[in-house]
Amino acid sequence: MAEEMDLEMTCFQLITAAGTAKSDYIEALNKAKEGDFEGAQASLDEGDKSYQEGHKVHSTLVQQEASGNPVKVGLLLIHVEDQMMAAEVFRQMVVEMIDLYKRLDGKTSDDQDK
Repeated sequence: MAEEMDLEMTCFQLITAAGTAKSDYIEALNKAKEGDFEGAQASLDEGDKSYQEGHKVHSTLVQQEASGNPVKVGLLLIHVEDQMMAAEVFRQMVVEMIDLYKRLDGKTSDDQDK
């Protein structure tokens, strides 16, 4: 019973970390959209910190499984895996979109000079 509660708490930690990371990534994208690329990078970095916190916790579950102590797989753990993967993919897309905003910002500046 205690193990199940520990796993549940671990899952909630991971969901929180992934959710915080995604929120920071959204904030980064919004800042880039406004032309605040330094702020966008700062938000991206904050998101990365949250994601890394979750990744550390996730690694303990993987190590537990690898050492022969199976982790009980339930809907909550599946949700965790989904949220972690979604945050990682979302980050990659945000980085690409920030790059596009930078290019558009540069193009807009060039057009105004002409």
